[in-house]
Amino acid sequence: MPKAKVDGVEVEFEPGMNVLQVAELAGKEIPRFCYHERLSIAGNCRMCLVEVKPGPPKPQASCALPAAENMEIFTDTPMVKKARHGVMEFLLINHPLDCPICDQGGECDLQDQAMGYGRDDSRYAENKRAVEEKFMGPLIKTVMTRCIQCTRCVRFITEVAGVPEIGLISRGEDVEITTYLDKAIASELSANVIDLCPVGALTSKPYAFNARPWELKKTESVDVMDALGSAIRVDARGPAVLRVLPRINEAVNEEWISDKTRYAVDGLSRQRLDRPFIRENGKLRAATWGEALSAVAARIKATAPERMGVIAGDLQDAESMKAALDLFGGLGVKSLDCRQDGMVLGAGPRESWLFNSTIQGLEDADVILLVGSNPRLEAPVLNARIRKRWLAGAARVGVVGEAADLTYSYDHLGAGPASLSGLAKSKSDFMTPLKGAKKPAIIVGAGALTRPDSPAVLQAAAGVAKAFGMTWNVLHTAASRVGGLDLGFVPAEGGKTAAELAGKGGADLLFLLGADEVDLSKSGAFVVYLGTHGDAGAHRADVILPGAAYTEKNGLYVNTEGRVQMGFRSVFPKGEAKEDWAILRALSERLGATLPYDTLDQLRARLFADHPTFGRIDYVPSEPAALDLGALGRKGELSDAPFMGAVRNFYLNNPIARASVTMAECAQVASGAAKIAAE
Repeated sequence: MPKAKVDGVEVEFEPGMNVLQVAELAGKEIPRFCYHERLSIAGNCRMCLVEVKPGPPKPQASCALPAAENMEIFTDTPMVKKARHGVMEFLLINHPLDCPICDQGGECDLQDQAMGYGRDDSRYAENKRAVEEKFMGPLIKTVMTRCIQCTRCVRFITEVAGVPEIGLISRGEDVEITTYLDKAIASELSANVIDLCPVGALTSKPYAFNARPWELKKTESVDVMDALGSAIRVDARGPAVLRVLPRINEAVNEEWISDKTRYAVDGLSRQRLDRPFIRENGKLRAATWGEALSAVAARIKATAPERMGVIAGDLQDAESMKAALDLFGGLGVKSLDCRQDGMVLGAGPRESWLFNSTIQGLEDADVILLVGSNPRLEAPVLNARIRKRWLAGAARVGVVGEAADLTYSYDHLGAGPASLSGLAKSKSDFMTPLKGAKKPAIIVGAGALTRPDSPAVLQAAAGVAKAFGMTWNVLHTAASRVGGLDLGFVPAEGGKTAAELAGKGGADLLFLLGADEVDLSKSGAFVVYLGTHGDAGAHRADVILPGAAYTEKNGLYVNTEGRVQMGFRSVFPKGEAKEDWAILRALSERLGATLPYDTLDQLRARLFADHPTFGRIDYVPSEPAALDLGALGRKGELSDAPFMGAVRNFYLNNPIARASVTMAECAQVASGAAKIAAE
């Protein structure tokens, strides 16, 4: 490996690295505004100036200068310090210096670097320029007079999000960042530009003037808005969650999160269930915990096990599902299901329902086939990773399903099962790279696995994967799904599925564990709802037991690739609400079938003993286990109906999001119902 000297210290570096990266390898801090390791190099701000030998006797931008063998780099010479002072002085000529009213205060790169690398005075007395504010949608607040034209937002939206709707117009001192025709940014990742902005030009509109960073309690946790399990940080003050920010996790979300992950949090404080309720004479009345649990216990005792069913929702943690499984399984109930949407997977080896390539490993795939999946809506961060691979020219993408805008070009191979089953005989241009691929991958979405003909679709997809040596991947949409399948939260022999339980005469007693996406319009069952929001499940319930949201409990979640991750409590449950497993533990006492654990640690010990995969926190195998693709699915008649994406409305597909005012605004803009431009 080549070597260079940084302030007299010799370091080895990989070929292709720039001077800034080499300096950081030596432990030197290089100030920067425009440079970001995940974006292309712009070289705009000139803050990262260093002195280099051999080379001209002048400061040079380290981000745009390739490192070379035997190069000498100087980061703190008088020339460099003077140059950085000058650059900072220029940057502050027009900056309004309105830190007391700026939401970026306390976490602003410009503040920090002005203190570390700026002068203590200015030689400019001219009037500052002003720039009109821009409209970027309901999420991004703009104060463009603060902008220093680093273009991070432009590069992110163009390169990572794949929606080139922010750009630079004019020249010289008239240059401005703006959107096309003042239109709202049509990306599910748009708010990441707020984290990227090094000044207060782009800030969070829903969070505006709410709090300063030093007032907040910060808790590291995991996202449940989709099945990816993005690493997040939950910031709370008192009993309220005020914001969610991304954490770096190279294996899952890099450092991006979707807009729903970031902004659905206002739904945590709206339409909440904060006390038990019992329905009497057609109306719900507030009750005590003793009354509610006694009513549920009496009804369970009076109902035969074969006439009872339990359905787990999409946001459940593994501990609550384990407690429900232990309690109702112990009572002889066979009809338990974690698949609200009717997904066909749930039997056989674990690898049959996992994303076996792994999220990070997908960057090694040279051909990707999407079947019944729209990753842009089902997992926007994963879609950005596919785009990253495609943008490098290293992957060819084929789609069997909806011809949606995925932010990258692809070969549309057909809309339904017929195209999938006939793929081997297809004469499409896609077949040539597929046949010659070294690491092809198939991604089967919930849109292909939640249909009446899904067993036959599953067999057809597995047949294609086997024929071309493709790695088998299932992209789930529910954060609880893989955990539930790993637990065996599916009907036992003779049990009924979620759809059968919800149908006419399907059950006499139905226990909904946070399940809000099940149509109970035909069911005449006595419904017990344990959940967080006054959503569909609570509207239909005869007894409501208020549970804890994902920010209000410690819990284990398993993402679509089978990675077990820990979520941590940021605030306490609302009102009289309790953690889900604790409610089930209390109910078990009333039933005379007390569960054998009194604390969360004891429950987890039981969980790890019964299901060892849950004890391997943050682990996924580097190579997927062998999977018999020929055993997946079963023969049957394929429907002519085209595949439809599982997520129809990205912003309103779970109880927390539906309670969010911000998500409602986003959905309105996305549908075109709201004014989206300067009309």
